[in-house]
Amino acid sequence: MERLRLTIQYDGTFYAGYQVQPNGNTIQAEIEKALGKMHKGHIVKVTASGRTDAGVHALGQVVHFDTPLNVPLENWKRALNPILPDDIQVVSAERVSSDFHARYDTTGKEYRYFVRNHKDPDLFRRHYTHHVRADLDVEAMMRACQYIEGKHDFTSFCSPKSDVKGSKVRTIHEASVTRQESEIIFTFRGTGFLYNMVRILTGTLLEVGRHEREAEDLTRVIEAEHRDEAGNTAPPRGLFLWQVYYD
Repeated sequence: MERLRLTIQYDGTFYAGYQVQPNGNTIQAEIEKALGKMHKGHIVKVTASGRTDAGVHALGQVVHFDTPLNVPLENWKRALNPILPDDIQVVSAERVSSDFHARYDTTGKEYRYFVRNHKDPDLFRRHYTHHVRADLDVEAMMRACQYIEGKHDFTSFCSPKSDVKGSKVRTIHEASVTRQESEIIFTFRGTGFLYNMVRILTGTLLEVGRHEREAEDLTRVIEAEHRDEAGNTAPPRGLFLWQVYYD
């Protein structure tokens, strides 16, 4: 028996999220179904670095699983991709120690959120960007980002539906906003993220960008430790789990 780590990417548009659910197709279910075919019908459970919601995408999700199969490492990608749906793909496979854990061994994650800032939507990017017609002040949003960086209690940016029982203190190493023509990219890199945290941060920054609140308001929002103080939750379609970090 050996433990493998897969890096996978997926288009979450038509899935009910990553994690297996009683109703609705999920990313995890499709991966386990493909692994089951390789293992002659035997159930193979995978553990991911974390969950993503319905409609959220990933370029660098990481999962681990145990297998008794003696398959050359380079053949896992070649064998899995043809039997996975077209919107899920294995990027790489590697052997890891038996005590490696995709979730508990992470040292950080990076998320990116894409906004189309143009008077017209882009038909071919509608599943991967949130369309905002209003002019957005990127400099104001960048000023607001400086208040997000660092170690804070992010209760104000956590969905009330979260099942987190412990501390909501997290460290954000990078919060930034950049514009590439009509596309605005929000980047968040940190030790960990709460349920809906990136989407709420983005929604709040968009309010700053529309001059509905000041950049300096972010300090008060964080200190309030109450969800009602932050902005709306941005839609899932613009969000990508970009990379997961390990030592």
